[in-house]
Amino acid sequence: MEIEIDTKRNNPLLNRTEVYFTIKHLGEKTPNREIIRAELADKLNMKKEDIIIDSIHTTFGIQEITGYAKVYSSHDKLKGIERKHILVRNKLIQEKKKEKKEEVKAVKPEEGVKEVAKPVKGESKTEVPKEEPLKKEKKEEVKAVKPEEGVKEEAKPVKEEPKTEVPKEEPLKKESKEKAPEPQTKEKKE
Repeated sequence: MEIEIDTKRNNPLLNRTEVYFTIKHLGEKTPNREIIRAELADKLNMKKEDIIIDSIHTTFGIQEITGYAKVYSSHDKLKGIERKHILVRNKLIQEKKKEKKEEVKAVKPEEGVKEVAKPVKGESKTEVPKEEPLKKEKKEEVKAVKPEEGVKEEAKPVKEEPKTEVPKEEPLKKESKEKAPEPQTKEKKE
């Protein structure tokens, strides 16, 4: 594996040197970022921890890599300037993975509905019990009560089905095709 430094540019505002490089790896597999950082550190006489590989480009069929690296003057300045995902990519910091916790919420079953069994890990099939239909409530019947003597009868609402009246359709009038008589005008014959 050969490393060639194409261009080197000093960036005093960010306290770093920006390096464009080319690597030829004939007959070898494509090197990873760790190997490239180590080779650049040897070539530039710097510490491996102060070098960030920003981008690497390969071309199909050609065993050659072109890339862009940033060499910082100190490790503290590197961590202060570089973005988090670049630091993780170069394995300078460890990314904390969030563990997903399964939360189980207690739910009260409604009246008349049976609780359905939840599958347990390891079971492939679960039987779901059939739900029984809810019992229908009996409709209260309204009984007519005869009023006693001396007691005034109060109006009680009676449950009746609403009666709908369908209007009768009137037969269509036929239009006469006969011509209406023309008004007669009195003309004097002379």
